[in-house]
Amino acid sequence: MAAIGRNEPCPCGSGKKYKRCCALKVNQTSWQLRVVIGLVAVCLLGGMIIILTSIDDVQPGGAAGRVWSPEHGHWH
Repeated sequence: MAAIGRNEPCPCGSGKKYKRCCALKVNQTSWQLRVVIGLVAVCLLGGMIIILTSIDDVQPGGAAGRVWSPEHGHWH
């Protein structure tokens, strides 16, 4: 099959030029895929925020050179 020229009639039968019809559809992402990508991005961002805000809450057991201070309530 030969390549379709941009100014040729669209093969879908719409009567429009290819550049104004199906050529635009090839490069577009469906709205469902955009929603999924957005939700994944929000989940990843939320997870990173939770991880970064809870770093101080981690209390390593037996970390070399660190001792728990009950008087101060944190590791030294």
